[in-house]
Amino acid sequence: MATAPSVSYSITVRLEVPASGTAVSQLTTAVESSGGSVTGLDVTASGHEKLRIDVTVAATSTAHADEIVSKLRTIDGVAIGKVSDRTFLMHLGGKIEMQSKHPIRNRDDLSMVYTPGVARVCMAIAENPEDARRLTIKRNSVAVVTDGSAVLGLGNIGPKAALPVMEGKAALFKRFAGIDAWPLCLDTQDPDKIVEIVKAIAPGFAGINLEDISAPRCFEIEARLREALDIPVFHDDQHGTAIVVLAALTNALRCVGKEMDALRVVMSGAGAAGTAILKLLLAAGVKHAVVADIHGVVHAAREDLVSGEAGEALRWIADNTNPEGVTGTLKEAVVGADVFIGVSAPNVLDGTDIARMADGAIVFALANPDPEVDPAAARETAAVVATGRSDFPNQINNVLVFPGVFRGLLDAQSRTVNTEMMLAAARALASVVGDHELNPNYIIPSVFNDKVAGAVAGAVRDAARAQGPAVAAAGRGPVPA
Repeated sequence: MATAPSVSYSITVRLEVPASGTAVSQLTTAVESSGGSVTGLDVTASGHEKLRIDVTVAATSTAHADEIVSKLRTIDGVAIGKVSDRTFLMHLGGKIEMQSKHPIRNRDDLSMVYTPGVARVCMAIAENPEDARRLTIKRNSVAVVTDGSAVLGLGNIGPKAALPVMEGKAALFKRFAGIDAWPLCLDTQDPDKIVEIVKAIAPGFAGINLEDISAPRCFEIEARLREALDIPVFHDDQHGTAIVVLAALTNALRCVGKEMDALRVVMSGAGAAGTAILKLLLAAGVKHAVVADIHGVVHAAREDLVSGEAGEALRWIADNTNPEGVTGTLKEAVVGADVFIGVSAPNVLDGTDIARMADGAIVFALANPDPEVDPAAARETAAVVATGRSDFPNQINNVLVFPGVFRGLLDAQSRTVNTEMMLAAARALASVVGDHELNPNYIIPSVFNDKVAGAVAGAVRDAARAQGPAVAAAGRGPVPA
Protein backbone atom coordinates (compact mmCIF):
# COMPACT_ATOMS: atom_id res chain seq x y z
CA MET A 1 0.00 0.00 0.00
CA ALA A 2 1.54 3.29 -1.11
CA THR A 3 2.11 5.83 1.62
CA ALA A 4 1.14 9.44 1.00
CA PRO A 5 3.11 12.39 2.42
CA SER A 6 1.93 13.21 5.93
CA VAL A 7 2.08 16.20 8.24
CA SER A 8 3.52 13.77 10.83
CA TYR A 9 6.74 13.89 8.78
CA SER A 10 6.62 17.60 8.05
CA ILE A 11 9.82 19.66 7.89
CA THR A 12 10.59 23.32 7.32
CA VAL A 13 13.79 24.03 5.38
CA ARG A 14 15.32 27.50 5.56
CA LEU A 15 17.36 28.32 2.47
CA GLU A 16 18.73 31.17 0.41
CA VAL A 17 18.18 31.42 -3.35
CA PRO A 18 19.10 33.98 -6.00
CA ALA A 19 16.54 36.78 -6.20
CA SER A 20 16.27 36.34 -9.95
CA GLY A 21 16.02 33.23 -12.08
CA THR A 22 14.10 29.99 -11.68
CA ALA A 23 15.42 28.77 -8.32
CA VAL A 24 12.05 29.16 -6.58
CA SER A 25 10.19 27.04 -9.12
CA GLN A 26 13.02 24.51 -9.02
CA LEU A 27 12.44 24.08 -5.28
CA THR A 28 8.86 22.95 -5.81
CA THR A 29 9.85 20.69 -8.69
CA ALA A 30 12.61 19.07 -6.64
CA VAL A 31 10.29 18.32 -3.74
CA GLU A 32 7.48 16.93 -5.89
CA SER A 33 9.84 14.84 -8.05
CA SER A 34 11.11 13.28 -4.82
CA GLY A 35 7.59 12.24 -3.81
CA GLY A 36 7.08 15.02 -1.26
CA SER A 37 4.45 17.73 -1.05
CA VAL A 38 5.09 21.46 -0.60
CA THR A 39 2.58 22.73 1.97
CA GLY A 40 4.06 26.18 2.51
CA LEU A 41 6.56 28.55 0.88
CA ASP A 42 7.28 31.76 2.78
CA VAL A 43 9.75 34.52 1.89
CA THR A 44 11.19 35.59 5.25
CA ALA A 45 13.76 38.09 3.96
CA SER A 46 14.45 39.76 0.64
CA GLY A 47 17.38 41.66 -0.86
CA HIS A 48 18.60 42.67 -4.31
CA GLU A 49 20.74 39.55 -4.64
CA LYS A 50 19.14 36.89 -2.42
CA LEU A 51 15.82 35.68 -1.07
CA ARG A 52 15.53 33.78 2.21
CA ILE A 53 12.73 31.25 1.95
CA ASP A 54 11.18 28.78 4.42
CA VAL A 55 9.83 25.79 2.52
CA THR A 56 7.50 23.48 4.47
CA VAL A 57 7.36 19.97 3.09
CA ALA A 58 5.34 16.84 3.94
CA ALA A 59 7.23 13.57 3.53
CA THR A 60 6.39 9.91 4.07
CA SER A 61 9.10 9.12 6.64
CA THR A 62 12.18 10.58 8.32
CA ALA A 63 14.41 8.96 5.69
CA HIS A 64 12.24 10.40 2.93
CA ALA A 65 12.54 13.88 4.44
CA ASP A 66 16.34 13.51 4.42
CA GLU A 67 16.18 12.50 0.74
CA ILE A 68 14.18 15.62 -0.10
CA VAL A 69 16.69 17.87 1.67
CA SER A 70 19.51 16.17 -0.24
CA LYS A 71 17.66 16.84 -3.50
CA LEU A 72 17.27 20.53 -2.60
CA ARG A 73 21.03 20.78 -2.03
CA THR A 74 21.64 19.88 -5.70
CA ILE A 75 19.92 23.01 -7.03
CA ASP A 76 22.43 25.55 -8.30
CA GLY A 77 22.67 28.69 -6.21
CA VAL A 78 20.65 27.29 -3.29
CA ALA A 79 22.19 27.38 0.20
CA ILE A 80 20.52 25.18 2.83
CA GLY A 81 20.24 26.62 6.31
CA LYS A 82 18.34 25.22 9.28
CA VAL A 83 16.13 22.16 8.80
CA SER A 84 13.39 21.87 11.43
CA ASP A 85 11.22 18.83 12.10
CA ARG A 86 7.82 20.39 12.84
CA THR A 87 6.65 17.47 14.98
CA PHE A 88 9.73 17.64 17.20
CA LEU A 89 9.33 21.42 17.48
CA MET A 90 5.80 20.91 18.82
CA HIS A 91 7.17 18.63 21.55
CA LEU A 92 10.05 20.86 22.69
CA GLY A 93 9.73 21.39 26.43
CA GLY A 94 6.61 19.21 26.51
CA LYS A 95 3.08 19.90 25.27
CA ILE A 96 1.28 20.68 28.52
CA GLU A 97 1.73 22.96 31.52
CA MET A 98 0.13 23.77 34.89
CA GLN A 99 -1.41 27.19 35.45
CA SER A 100 -2.94 28.81 38.51
CA LYS A 101 -6.66 29.54 38.26
CA HIS A 102 -6.30 32.56 40.52
CA PRO A 103 -3.76 35.40 40.19
CA ILE A 104 -1.39 35.82 43.13
CA ARG A 105 -0.96 39.59 43.06
CA ASN A 106 -0.40 40.58 46.67
CA ARG A 107 -0.07 39.41 50.26
CA ASP A 108 -3.84 38.91 50.64
CA ASP A 109 -3.96 36.58 47.64
CA LEU A 110 -0.98 34.65 48.98
CA SER A 111 -2.60 34.32 52.40
CA MET A 112 -5.74 32.77 50.91
CA VAL A 113 -4.11 30.59 48.25
CA TYR A 114 -1.43 29.33 50.65
CA THR A 115 -0.70 29.95 54.33
CA PRO A 116 -2.39 30.72 56.61
CA GLY A 117 -5.79 30.55 54.86
CA VAL A 118 -5.27 27.15 53.24
CA ALA A 119 -5.16 25.52 56.68
CA ARG A 120 -8.90 26.11 57.14
CA VAL A 121 -9.60 24.26 53.89
CA CYS A 122 -7.30 21.41 54.91
CA MET A 123 -9.17 20.98 58.18
CA ALA A 124 -12.54 21.05 56.42
CA ILE A 125 -11.41 18.15 54.23
CA ALA A 126 -9.95 16.30 57.21
CA GLU A 127 -13.36 16.49 58.90
CA ASN A 128 -15.24 15.54 55.71
CA PRO A 129 -13.04 13.80 53.11
CA GLU A 130 -15.78 14.01 50.46
CA ASP A 131 -15.15 17.77 50.39
CA ALA A 132 -11.93 17.04 48.50
CA ARG A 133 -14.02 16.79 45.32
CA ARG A 134 -15.51 20.22 46.00
CA LEU A 135 -12.46 22.10 47.25
CA THR A 136 -9.50 20.69 45.27
CA ILE A 137 -8.44 19.74 41.78
CA LYS A 138 -9.64 16.20 42.50
CA ARG A 139 -13.09 17.14 41.19
CA ASN A 140 -11.77 17.55 37.64
CA SER A 141 -8.54 15.52 37.54
CA VAL A 142 -7.61 12.25 35.85
CA ALA A 143 -4.32 10.37 36.15
CA VAL A 144 -3.03 8.96 32.86
CA VAL A 145 -0.95 5.99 33.99
CA THR A 146 1.41 3.84 31.92
CA ASP A 147 4.37 1.55 32.37
CA GLY A 148 5.52 2.02 28.77
CA SER A 149 5.09 -1.65 27.91
CA ALA A 150 2.82 -1.33 24.86
CA VAL A 151 3.12 2.19 23.45
CA LEU A 152 1.17 2.75 20.23
CA GLY A 153 2.58 0.24 17.75
CA LEU A 154 6.10 0.75 19.10
CA GLY A 155 6.03 -1.96 21.76
CA ASN A 156 7.83 -2.00 25.10
CA ILE A 157 9.81 1.25 24.93
CA GLY A 158 9.67 2.15 28.62
CA PRO A 159 8.24 5.00 30.71
CA LYS A 160 10.42 7.89 29.50
CA ALA A 161 9.76 7.17 25.84
CA ALA A 162 6.04 6.82 26.62
CA LEU A 163 5.81 10.31 28.14
CA PRO A 164 5.13 12.17 24.85
CA VAL A 165 2.07 9.97 24.29
CA MET A 166 0.81 10.55 27.82
CA GLU A 167 1.29 14.31 27.42
CA GLY A 168 -0.70 14.14 24.20
CA LYS A 169 -3.46 12.24 25.97
CA ALA A 170 -3.57 14.91 28.68
CA ALA A 171 -3.77 17.65 26.04
CA LEU A 172 -6.72 15.89 24.39
CA PHE A 173 -8.53 15.54 27.71
CA LYS A 174 -8.28 19.31 28.13
CA ARG A 175 -9.10 20.19 24.53
CA PHE A 176 -12.20 18.04 24.17
CA ALA A 177 -13.60 17.77 27.72
CA GLY A 178 -12.02 20.49 29.86
CA ILE A 179 -10.44 17.84 32.12
CA ASP A 180 -7.09 18.35 33.84
CA ALA A 181 -5.13 15.15 33.18
CA TRP A 182 -1.70 14.34 34.56
CA PRO A 183 0.79 11.95 32.91
CA LEU A 184 2.26 9.38 35.32
CA CYS A 185 4.89 7.15 33.71
CA LEU A 186 5.88 4.38 36.12
CA ASP A 187 9.37 2.88 36.14
CA THR A 188 8.11 -0.62 36.85
CA GLN A 189 6.27 -3.30 34.92
CA ASP A 190 5.46 -5.40 37.96
CA PRO A 191 1.64 -5.61 38.28
CA ASP A 192 1.82 -5.69 42.09
CA LYS A 193 3.90 -2.52 42.19
CA ILE A 194 1.72 -0.75 39.60
CA VAL A 195 -1.41 -1.52 41.60
CA GLU A 196 0.19 -0.29 44.84
CA ILE A 197 1.48 2.92 43.24
CA VAL A 198 -1.86 3.79 41.67
CA LYS A 199 -3.68 3.05 44.92
CA ALA A 200 -1.25 5.38 46.70
CA ILE A 201 -1.75 8.33 44.33
CA ALA A 202 -5.50 7.84 43.83
CA PRO A 203 -6.65 10.32 46.55
CA GLY A 204 -5.66 13.23 44.32
CA PHE A 205 -7.75 12.11 41.32
CA ALA A 206 -11.37 11.50 40.36
CA GLY A 207 -10.48 8.89 37.75
CA ILE A 208 -7.66 6.68 36.48
CA ASN A 209 -6.95 6.27 32.76
CA LEU A 210 -4.66 3.28 32.21
CA GLU A 211 -2.73 3.56 28.97
CA ASP A 212 -0.35 1.48 26.87
CA ILE A 213 0.02 -1.42 29.33
CA SER A 214 0.57 -4.74 27.61
CA ALA A 215 -1.78 -7.72 27.71
CA PRO A 216 -2.48 -9.86 29.58
CA ARG A 217 -1.12 -7.83 32.56
CA CYS A 218 -3.50 -4.97 31.75
CA PHE A 219 -6.52 -7.16 32.55
CA GLU A 220 -5.26 -8.02 36.02
CA ILE A 221 -4.13 -4.47 36.80
CA GLU A 222 -7.44 -2.94 35.80
CA ALA A 223 -9.49 -5.55 37.65
CA ARG A 224 -7.52 -5.18 40.87
CA LEU A 225 -7.66 -1.39 40.78
CA ARG A 226 -11.40 -1.39 40.13
CA GLU A 227 -11.82 -3.62 43.16
CA ALA A 228 -9.59 -1.48 45.36
CA LEU A 229 -10.58 2.10 44.43
CA ASP A 230 -13.72 4.19 44.79
CA ILE A 231 -13.06 6.07 41.54
CA PRO A 232 -13.47 4.79 37.97
CA VAL A 233 -10.54 2.94 36.35
CA PHE A 234 -10.66 2.80 32.54
CA HIS A 235 -8.06 1.16 30.29
CA ASP A 236 -8.53 3.19 27.12
CA ASP A 237 -6.68 0.77 24.84
CA GLN A 238 -9.36 -1.77 25.72
CA HIS A 239 -12.59 0.07 26.32
CA GLY A 240 -12.11 3.25 24.33
CA THR A 241 -11.42 1.19 21.23
CA ALA A 242 -14.37 -1.09 21.98
CA ILE A 243 -16.83 1.80 22.35
CA VAL A 244 -15.81 3.45 19.07
CA VAL A 245 -15.95 0.10 17.24
CA LEU A 246 -19.46 -0.60 18.55
CA ALA A 247 -20.64 2.89 17.59
CA ALA A 248 -19.18 2.56 14.10
CA LEU A 249 -20.63 -0.93 13.68
CA THR A 250 -24.05 0.32 14.79
CA ASN A 251 -24.04 2.88 12.00
CA ALA A 252 -22.52 0.50 9.45
CA LEU A 253 -25.44 -1.84 10.10
CA ARG A 254 -27.80 1.06 9.37
CA CYS A 255 -26.09 1.34 5.98
CA VAL A 256 -26.38 -2.33 5.03
CA GLY A 257 -29.70 -3.13 6.69
CA LYS A 258 -28.51 -5.89 9.03
CA GLU A 259 -29.23 -6.57 12.70
CA MET A 260 -26.68 -7.08 15.49
CA ASP A 261 -28.04 -10.41 16.69
CA ALA A 262 -28.00 -11.92 13.19
CA LEU A 263 -24.38 -11.08 12.37
CA ARG A 264 -21.52 -13.48 11.86
CA VAL A 265 -18.49 -11.57 13.15
CA VAL A 266 -14.88 -12.66 12.64
CA MET A 267 -12.14 -10.91 14.61
CA SER A 268 -8.37 -10.95 14.22
CA GLY A 269 -6.59 -10.22 17.49
CA ALA A 270 -7.10 -11.63 20.98
CA GLY A 271 -5.13 -9.05 22.95
CA ALA A 272 -6.35 -6.18 25.09
CA ALA A 273 -8.30 -4.31 22.41
CA GLY A 274 -9.64 -7.46 20.76
CA THR A 275 -10.93 -8.94 24.01
CA ALA A 276 -12.60 -5.68 25.06
CA ILE A 277 -14.25 -5.25 21.66
CA LEU A 278 -15.50 -8.83 21.81
CA LYS A 279 -17.01 -8.40 25.29
CA LEU A 280 -18.79 -5.18 24.35
CA LEU A 281 -20.14 -6.67 21.10
CA LEU A 282 -21.50 -9.65 23.02
CA ALA A 283 -23.13 -7.26 25.50
CA ALA A 284 -24.65 -5.37 22.56
CA GLY A 285 -26.30 -8.51 21.19
CA VAL A 286 -23.79 -10.22 18.89
CA LYS A 287 -24.38 -13.98 19.12
CA HIS A 288 -22.07 -15.44 16.48
CA ALA A 289 -18.45 -14.34 16.90
CA VAL A 290 -15.21 -16.11 15.95
CA VAL A 291 -11.81 -14.85 17.09
CA ALA A 292 -8.45 -15.70 15.52
CA ASP A 293 -4.96 -15.00 16.81
CA ILE A 294 -1.52 -15.77 15.39
CA HIS A 295 -2.18 -19.50 15.82
CA GLY A 296 -5.54 -19.51 14.04
CA VAL A 297 -9.15 -19.64 15.22
CA VAL A 298 -9.67 -19.83 18.98
CA HIS A 299 -11.78 -22.89 19.82
CA ALA A 300 -12.31 -25.11 22.84
CA ALA A 301 -10.06 -27.93 21.62
CA ARG A 302 -6.94 -25.83 21.05
CA GLU A 303 -3.98 -27.18 23.00
CA ASP A 304 -2.63 -23.75 24.03
CA LEU A 305 -5.63 -22.96 26.25
CA VAL A 306 -3.54 -23.66 29.32
CA SER A 307 -3.19 -22.03 32.73
CA GLY A 308 -1.59 -18.64 33.20
CA GLU A 309 -2.92 -15.21 32.28
CA ALA A 310 -2.56 -15.62 28.49
CA GLY A 311 -4.14 -19.07 28.52
CA GLU A 312 -6.98 -17.95 30.77
CA ALA A 313 -7.79 -15.05 28.44
CA LEU A 314 -7.93 -17.41 25.46
CA ARG A 315 -10.01 -19.87 27.46
CA TRP A 316 -12.57 -17.14 28.16
CA ILE A 317 -12.77 -16.39 24.44
CA ALA A 318 -13.17 -20.09 23.61
CA ASP A 319 -15.93 -20.48 26.20
CA ASN A 320 -17.90 -17.43 25.04
CA THR A 321 -17.55 -17.46 21.25
CA ASN A 322 -17.53 -19.76 18.24
CA PRO A 323 -20.79 -21.63 18.92
CA GLU A 324 -20.43 -23.48 15.59
CA GLY A 325 -16.99 -24.86 16.55
CA VAL A 326 -15.11 -23.29 13.65
CA THR A 327 -11.44 -24.28 13.37
CA GLY A 328 -8.63 -23.46 10.96
CA THR A 329 -7.16 -20.19 9.79
CA LEU A 330 -8.41 -16.62 9.74
CA LYS A 331 -8.71 -16.77 5.95
CA GLU A 332 -10.94 -19.82 6.24
CA ALA A 333 -13.05 -18.32 9.03
CA VAL A 334 -13.79 -15.08 7.18
CA VAL A 335 -15.57 -16.86 4.32
CA GLY A 336 -19.24 -15.88 4.46
CA ALA A 337 -18.77 -13.51 7.44
CA ASP A 338 -20.83 -10.34 7.67
CA VAL A 339 -18.22 -8.40 9.65
CA PHE A 340 -14.44 -8.52 9.93
CA ILE A 341 -12.75 -6.60 12.76
CA GLY A 342 -8.96 -6.55 12.89
CA VAL A 343 -6.87 -5.35 15.81
CA SER A 344 -3.79 -7.42 15.08
CA ALA A 345 -1.16 -7.15 12.35
CA PRO A 346 -0.80 -5.79 8.81
CA ASN A 347 -1.80 -7.63 5.66
CA VAL A 348 -3.24 -10.78 7.21
CA LEU A 349 -6.00 -10.68 4.55
CA ASP A 350 -6.21 -9.53 0.94
CA GLY A 351 -8.92 -8.40 -1.42
CA THR A 352 -9.73 -11.97 -2.42
CA ASP A 353 -10.54 -12.82 1.20
CA ILE A 354 -12.89 -9.85 1.50
CA ALA A 355 -14.63 -10.86 -1.73
CA ARG A 356 -15.48 -14.21 -0.10
CA MET A 357 -17.38 -12.51 2.76
CA ALA A 358 -21.17 -12.17 2.74
CA ASP A 359 -22.98 -9.55 0.66
CA GLY A 360 -22.98 -6.17 2.37
CA ALA A 361 -19.74 -7.01 4.17
CA ILE A 362 -18.35 -4.65 6.82
CA VAL A 363 -14.57 -4.46 7.26
CA PHE A 364 -12.85 -2.70 10.16
CA ALA A 365 -9.10 -3.09 9.60
CA LEU A 366 -7.64 -1.17 12.53
CA ALA A 367 -3.95 -2.10 12.73
CA ASN A 368 -1.73 1.00 12.45
CA PRO A 369 -0.03 2.20 10.39
CA ASP A 370 -0.64 -0.71 8.03
CA PRO A 371 -4.12 -2.31 8.28
CA GLU A 372 -4.95 -6.01 8.17
CA VAL A 373 -6.08 -5.57 4.56
CA ASP A 374 -5.42 -2.82 2.04
CA PRO A 375 -8.47 -0.52 2.40
CA ALA A 376 -8.56 0.14 -1.34
CA ALA A 377 -8.68 -3.60 -2.04
CA ALA A 378 -11.34 -4.13 0.62
CA ARG A 379 -13.52 -1.38 -0.85
CA GLU A 380 -13.77 -3.24 -4.14
CA THR A 381 -16.28 -5.68 -2.62
CA ALA A 382 -17.06 -4.62 0.97
CA ALA A 383 -19.98 -2.30 1.59
CA VAL A 384 -18.35 -0.39 4.47
CA VAL A 385 -14.65 -0.09 5.34
CA ALA A 386 -13.09 1.59 8.38
CA THR A 387 -9.48 1.86 9.51
CA GLY A 388 -7.46 3.40 12.31
CA ARG A 389 -5.83 5.82 9.89
CA SER A 390 -6.60 9.49 9.36
CA ASP A 391 -6.03 9.37 5.58
CA PHE A 392 -9.02 7.11 4.89
CA PRO A 393 -12.74 7.65 5.62
CA ASN A 394 -14.21 6.23 8.84
CA GLN A 395 -11.29 6.55 11.23
CA ILE A 396 -11.75 4.54 14.43
CA ASN A 397 -10.06 6.86 16.92
CA ASN A 398 -10.23 6.61 20.72
CA VAL A 399 -10.25 10.39 21.11
CA LEU A 400 -13.90 10.20 20.06
CA VAL A 401 -14.62 8.52 23.38
CA PHE A 402 -12.28 8.92 26.33
CA PRO A 403 -12.75 12.68 26.90
CA GLY A 404 -16.53 12.37 26.94
CA VAL A 405 -16.53 9.17 28.99
CA PHE A 406 -14.46 10.75 31.75
CA ARG A 407 -16.40 14.01 31.55
CA GLY A 408 -19.57 12.05 32.25
CA LEU A 409 -17.95 10.00 35.01
CA LEU A 410 -16.60 13.12 36.73
CA ASP A 411 -19.88 15.01 36.38
CA ALA A 412 -21.74 12.11 38.00
CA GLN A 413 -19.01 11.70 40.63
CA SER A 414 -19.06 8.06 39.63
CA ARG A 415 -17.21 5.51 41.71
CA THR A 416 -16.82 3.06 38.84
CA VAL A 417 -17.24 2.51 35.11
CA ASN A 418 -19.13 -0.50 33.79
CA THR A 419 -20.61 -2.12 30.70
CA GLU A 420 -23.91 -0.21 30.91
CA MET A 421 -22.04 3.10 30.78
CA MET A 422 -19.90 1.95 27.86
CA LEU A 423 -22.96 0.79 25.90
CA ALA A 424 -24.54 4.18 26.57
CA ALA A 425 -21.41 5.91 25.30
CA ALA A 426 -21.44 3.85 22.09
CA ARG A 427 -25.12 4.60 21.45
CA ALA A 428 -24.54 8.30 22.01
CA LEU A 429 -21.52 8.41 19.70
CA ALA A 430 -23.44 6.58 16.97
CA SER A 431 -26.36 9.00 17.32
CA VAL A 432 -24.18 12.00 16.48
CA VAL A 433 -24.32 10.85 12.83
CA GLY A 434 -27.81 11.80 11.69
CA ASP A 435 -29.86 9.94 9.09
CA HIS A 436 -29.27 12.76 6.61
CA GLU A 437 -25.48 12.40 7.05
CA LEU A 438 -25.08 8.63 7.19
CA ASN A 439 -23.41 6.86 4.27
CA PRO A 440 -20.79 4.09 3.88
CA ASN A 441 -17.98 6.67 3.99
CA TYR A 442 -19.37 8.48 7.06
CA ILE A 443 -20.38 6.07 9.81
CA ILE A 444 -18.47 7.82 12.59
CA PRO A 445 -18.18 11.56 13.28
CA SER A 446 -15.02 13.61 13.08
CA VAL A 447 -12.99 14.00 16.27
CA PHE A 448 -13.54 17.76 15.82
CA ASN A 449 -17.33 17.46 15.70
CA ASP A 450 -18.38 19.69 18.59
CA LYS A 451 -21.36 17.44 19.45
CA VAL A 452 -19.28 14.35 20.24
CA ALA A 453 -17.87 14.96 23.72
CA GLY A 454 -21.12 16.42 25.04
CA ALA A 455 -23.24 13.57 23.70
CA VAL A 456 -20.96 10.90 25.14
CA ALA A 457 -20.59 12.72 28.47
CA GLY A 458 -24.32 13.16 28.89
CA ALA A 459 -25.04 9.51 28.14
CA VAL A 460 -22.38 8.26 30.56
CA ARG A 461 -23.48 10.69 33.28
CA ASP A 462 -27.12 9.61 32.96
CA ALA A 463 -26.20 5.92 32.91
CA ALA A 464 -24.09 6.32 36.04
CA ARG A 465 -26.79 8.20 37.95
CA ALA A 466 -29.46 5.72 36.88
CA GLN A 467 -27.56 3.00 38.74
CA GLY A 468 -28.04 4.76 42.05
CA PRO A 469 -25.89 6.16 44.86
CA ALA A 470 -23.78 3.00 45.12
CA VAL A 471 -22.32 3.99 41.74
CA ALA A 472 -22.64 7.77 41.53
CA ALA A 473 -23.67 10.84 43.48
CA ALA A 474 -27.09 11.41 41.95
CA GLY A 475 -28.74 14.76 41.49
CA ARG A 476 -25.61 16.90 41.28
CA GLY A 477 -24.94 19.25 38.39
CA PRO A 478 -21.95 18.97 36.05
CA VAL A 479 -18.57 19.90 37.47
CA PRO A 480 -17.33 23.14 35.91
CA ALA A 481 -14.32 22.63 33.65
